[in-house]
Amino acid sequence: MTERPMPARLDKEPPRTFRDRWIAMRNIPPFLKMAWDASPGLMSASLALRLMRALIPVAMLWIGKLIIDEILRLIGLQPHPADFAAWRDSGEADWLFWLVLAEFGLGVLADLLGRLGGLVESLLSERMSMATSLRLMEHAARLDLEDFEDAAFQDKLERARQQAGSTGLIWQVFGQLQNLLSITAFSGALIAYNPWLMALMGLSLVPAFLGEAWFNARKYDLDYQRTQERREMNYVRQTGSSAETAKEVKIFGLNDFLIDRYRTLALKFYAANRRIARQRAAWGALFESFGAMGYYLAYAWIIFGALTGTLTLGDLTFLSGAFQRMKSQLETMLTSFSATASQAMYLEDLFSFFRIQPEIDSPAQAVAPPRPIREGFVFENVGFHYPGSERWAVRGLDFTLKAGETMALVGENGAGKTTLVKLLARLYDPDEGRILLDGRDLRDYDLDALRGSMGVIFQDFVRYNLTAGENIAVGRIEARGDQARIEQAAARSGADEVIRRLPKGYGQMVGKRFRNGVELSGGEWQKIAISRAYMREAEVLILDEPTAALDARSEYEVFKRFKELSAGKTSVLISHRFSSVRMADRIMVLGGGRVEDLGTHEELLGRKGRYAELFELQAAGYR
Repeated sequence: MTERPMPARLDKEPPRTFRDRWIAMRNIPPFLKMAWDASPGLMSASLALRLMRALIPVAMLWIGKLIIDEILRLIGLQPHPADFAAWRDSGEADWLFWLVLAEFGLGVLADLLGRLGGLVESLLSERMSMATSLRLMEHAARLDLEDFEDAAFQDKLERARQQAGSTGLIWQVFGQLQNLLSITAFSGALIAYNPWLMALMGLSLVPAFLGEAWFNARKYDLDYQRTQERREMNYVRQTGSSAETAKEVKIFGLNDFLIDRYRTLALKFYAANRRIARQRAAWGALFESFGAMGYYLAYAWIIFGALTGTLTLGDLTFLSGAFQRMKSQLETMLTSFSATASQAMYLEDLFSFFRIQPEIDSPAQAVAPPRPIREGFVFENVGFHYPGSERWAVRGLDFTLKAGETMALVGENGAGKTTLVKLLARLYDPDEGRILLDGRDLRDYDLDALRGSMGVIFQDFVRYNLTAGENIAVGRIEARGDQARIEQAAARSGADEVIRRLPKGYGQMVGKRFRNGVELSGGEWQKIAISRAYMREAEVLILDEPTAALDARSEYEVFKRFKELSAGKTSVLISHRFSSVRMADRIMVLGGGRVEDLGTHEELLGRKGRYAELFELQAAGYR
């Protein structure tokens, strides 16, 4: 097979032109659909409340105009009623009474709709944030291991995480719809009085809008370019204040170094943000003066109309209020539109993450892996190198792992042992050659079922801050309610002795991240981790140096038990201790990513090759 090309899967540059930023607005409809899918009822209610609230300011301002005109009419009445009783008996003030009552009712309704809208939107925000975070986790779970080992992917994932909990864009869009309805109503009134008022409005707002768009784009570019540095800041902050690193930080006196590193990065961010903020404030003040000029030109026309009698005092109040509110809402809408375009660029990070597709996946006509395995695994001229590296991690691998056989892998660090295991578990696909299982290419099998048939414990296994029972159950998490199975797995690995000493047994929280957690020693953690392989009840068992923290006797006992309990299973174990690997049926010696030798312990010693050399070196250390 030919080497597969490395796909250009990750975006290199942020959108920089206005056209690119406009294109980024395509992300808004799918984002709103995500909100709709999160809760159709809450989203419909929020939109309806927003639209109702949009008409209230226009209605209140118009009623205010009518009240003023009615008051002026009543003042001019002859004969003029002298007291309240006279006003009441004449009935002249009835219309004024109903107008005031209507304005009061609209005020109460506006407050009620605002509070109800706040409640609905807070609930929708929670649902949306939860749904987006779940989708991000589900999608990340489908991606390849090589993605997570790529720095560019980590930058994209970091930006996607930042957007997963952000729901502000929904309210920006809904706010724009609300403002647009209000502005439409105000516009109709202003045009009815004088169309030039609208021309002045537009002329005064365009500079401010373009300025906001420009500075929002610059802010996005800065955030995009500093993603890696932001991740470094978070890493330095976590390293300087976490339980996992506290011992070394104190022993090596790293506090000042980490604090200085964080301060240097933070000050660079601050300086760049301050520069943009200053420029934005200076230009914003200039652009705002254009808006003020347009407003006061319109205001002068309104005042002149009132002085010449073409406008009533109520008209003056309504027009000046309508123009001021419309100017404010237009500024808000245009600024919000610019912010929405900026948010759409940030959404590009989220949706471009969702567009990444795994390369390692189940084929269309996937078959179930064999149970039990009858023939075993065959490596045919298998080669693999890690993305971005020109050096082959392994190459030219030709060997057979027989069904029911226990094979040990030995070799110096970097020989390719862990890479071989990852290929066997199909965490990677070969760049050259192929791997067969019972005569079929590993890529023909259903991926989840294939991995589900394997129990793999790596040397860098995860120490979950969960209960002891749950730490074992992660080996087959869907069976976490099967207490008998959990206890049996613990007994097989020797973890039952560790758990017996815990205050709450299998229900004890382990790890110090959460309250009442109990920390375990390295060896105790490893016994917990090894029990996960037994919990899995897999066809293939793989131990990749998970006993490195155990002493030689404890490791020997673990592997002896592993050999006994894996009878009939296809097994692979990796260890640097030859007293343990000699229990394997066959031993493979790897060097420089290639198979140097393969055979039983006695056969390899008899050949006087690298295995015999390494064995003698280690044996000499114990004499």
